[in-house]
Amino acid sequence: MTFEKTYDIQKDNQLIIKLPVRFRSKKRVKVIIEDVDDSRQEKIKLLSNASKDPLFLSDINEVNSDFADSDNELL
Repeated sequence: MTFEKTYDIQKDNQLIIKLPVRFRSKKRVKVIIEDVDDSRQEKIKLLSNASKDPLFLSDINEVNSDFADSDNELL
């Protein structure tokens, strides 16, 4: 079972992690601390927004239709 969330470090350089309920019965967990590149987080946010963008979705549909015939040739 995996849980991933980005946290802000407190002023006293401590981090408090509240685990989801599904971890209640667990006795041990592994914690990995990784420096988060804010620009990477922003890129992920932009990609997430792109999945709802009508122009982007239109472009994807156009590319899919361009290759529809060639995909059928393999069958």
